[in-house]
Amino acid sequence: MSTYNFSGNISGPGNFGDNGRIEIHHSQSPAETLRLAGELVRLLRVEHPELAESAGLVQGELVRADEERRPVDRGRVRTWLELITTGTAAGSGSLALVQELGRALGM
Repeated sequence: MSTYNFSGNISGPGNFGDNGRIEIHHSQSPAETLRLAGELVRLLRVEHPELAESAGLVQGELVRADEERRPVDRGRVRTWLELITTGTAAGSGSLALVQELGRALGM
């Protein structure tokens, strides 16, 4: 028999994040996440034009999700971000933006 005593609410939803808060935007506002995506598109057009289309798809998904008031399709966005990551150089500004965007989306 276990001596573990749990006195929390076990019938409600799980609260994740600091202090039991459900963290949806991972400390980034949706506007800030869209700004990062736009900055990534602009930077990739200069540094890696062949990857700018994938960045545009990420930005488009964020815009459509916001317009349709639905969650972002994380699977598709993750695929596009991974494609960009494999095509950018370590230490580049575009790689830093991809990583920041991934953190903003909780990936």
